[in-house]
Amino acid sequence: MRGVTAPVVVILAAGQGTRMRSTTPKLLHPLCGRPLLAWTVAAARAAGAGKVVVVGGPDRALAPGLPDDVVLAVQEHARGTADAVAAAAAEIDREQPVIVLNGDVPLVTAAALRELADAHEADAAAATMLTMVLPDPSGYGRVVRGPDGSVERVVETKKPGDATPLELEIREVNGGVYAFHGGDLLDALAEVRPDNAQGELYLPDVLPLLRARGRRVGAHVVDDPALALGVNDRRDLAVVAAIAQSRIHAEHLAAGVTIVDPGSTVIDHGVEIAADTVIAPFSSLLGATRIGPSCLVGPLTTLIDATLGARVTIPHSYVTGGELRDDAKVGPFAYIRPGTVLHEGAKAGTFVEIKNSQIHASAKVPHLSYIGDADVGAGTNLGAATITANYDGRLKHRTTIGEHVRTGVDTTFVAPVTIGDGAWTAAGSVITQDVAPGALGIARSRQRNIEQYSDRTKEREEP
Repeated sequence: MRGVTAPVVVILAAGQGTRMRSTTPKLLHPLCGRPLLAWTVAAARAAGAGKVVVVGGPDRALAPGLPDDVVLAVQEHARGTADAVAAAAAEIDREQPVIVLNGDVPLVTAAALRELADAHEADAAAATMLTMVLPDPSGYGRVVRGPDGSVERVVETKKPGDATPLELEIREVNGGVYAFHGGDLLDALAEVRPDNAQGELYLPDVLPLLRARGRRVGAHVVDDPALALGVNDRRDLAVVAAIAQSRIHAEHLAAGVTIVDPGSTVIDHGVEIAADTVIAPFSSLLGATRIGPSCLVGPLTTLIDATLGARVTIPHSYVTGGELRDDAKVGPFAYIRPGTVLHEGAKAGTFVEIKNSQIHASAKVPHLSYIGDADVGAGTNLGAATITANYDGRLKHRTTIGEHVRTGVDTTFVAPVTIGDGAWTAAGSVITQDVAPGALGIARSRQRNIEQYSDRTKEREEP
């Protein structure tokens, strides 16, 4: 923050969020890959906060998800936003600036917080609030300005009787983000009274108290109303998610990624995509996914915590926790599970499932196969319907298949078993013993043909 002492940032997060109709606390609901609260915490830290304080409820439900350097203050009783800030009083320095915001405004940016802090410092105000002008201000506190343009007060509109009809016509609304001088804030909090229909202590009521002391209360208007959009219910969450997703898409597009149809593409915050990669429609890139350059992902592909190297192609497939190295090919209709690595140039084809396995360079699992807990050597080609039977009812066992092995269709490997380099298996074999390098493994019953079987069947069917 330019020329500004690093402020304490207080994030109000003690609300019950009952309108979400959920057993999950509102601020722990996910938004593009991370909880709502994590967005505001991240913005505060990126803005250069000297300390971040989250005010939660007495159940401390938010504590497990907070970073180690974030302080949790507890509001023992739900008595309003001013009482919530008072719960963090021990973390506020009287000589330092303080920024207060709600935890349910995930679209607020670090840049917006820095600009608010700068405006507050430049104006030498006791308080500066972030405001926005909305076409429909329903549900927001209205900003009442004085003749000199400073803020006189904020009128809440949660219940009938909180605001007059004239005040309800005001379209400038409270964005729920404030900058204060620490000492002025603490002194005013002690004087706030519950003079409203709910009998609660509202933080905006601090503002007229500061004015009564002759201190200036300013406002910093933001051009983008989305910055302070709040989440009260699942409809709000959907609206905010659409905006957050659009921002994520814009960042990737600007970095040289092609997203063929952004409207059908889901990309979590934090997903990394290198330039010249193409994301085809109806694809979802989630969690800690990282994608290298010049890949083709999708259509209809889901990647969760996946790592892709360069030039990987993966249509119509699902990867969770797997790694696909340079020039690997997957799909269509493949399922790559955790612990799997497809090395350079390896292939997992149509209707193939691979779990906890190493598929080495240029090895191929072309179609209709399940490979679990296996090591497949370089250049090996597994025939259709190859299965590793890796579970004996109690324990998992590994299958080791060497380099340049060729398996016939419908081969089952009963683990633990080792197949040597250059070995072969005959179609329809159930391999239960090791196969030496260069050998052919055959494990099936000798064929027997019964002559004139059709005629015998007809005789049995005759009355």
